[in-house]
Amino acid sequence: MADTIFQAKTSLVDGLTVECTARDFTIILDEPPSLGGKDKGMNPVECLLSALGACKCIVARAFAKKNKINLNSINIELDGVLDPDGFLGVNKDAKIGFSKITTRYFIDADNTKAEIEAFIDFIERTCPVKDTIANTPAFDTELIIE
Repeated sequence: MADTIFQAKTSLVDGLTVECTARDFTIILDEPPSLGGKDKGMNPVECLLSALGACKCIVARAFAKKNKINLNSINIELDGVLDPDGFLGVNKDAKIGFSKITTRYFIDADNTKAEIEAFIDFIERTCPVKDTIANTPAFDTELIIE
């Protein structure tokens, strides 16, 4: 199968509020007041955690039957550890992004614990968002002055 290009657009709307669009869908991202925003939506790092959890849920549903998992339900909670002092420039030694992400799976399936654990390993290996975070892609930056 040929490579597929996915696209998203973002526009700064007001203050720290950003409108994000992909295909015909729009979400609003912002920061909480404690970080200078108006709390109109998730902030980008919360959105990243949500995208990671959503991707793992989708992988689980898409591949459950192939892995002989009778998946009744799956819920995922994610925690990301981030030191805002890195982003804010307060501590030049602090990492700017997440230093650790923890995923907690809540799975109801008619399978043994060992089968579910093996399936979790499969999800962790197969999730495109996790792979993108763990194995960073090449980045290109282009500037268009309007």
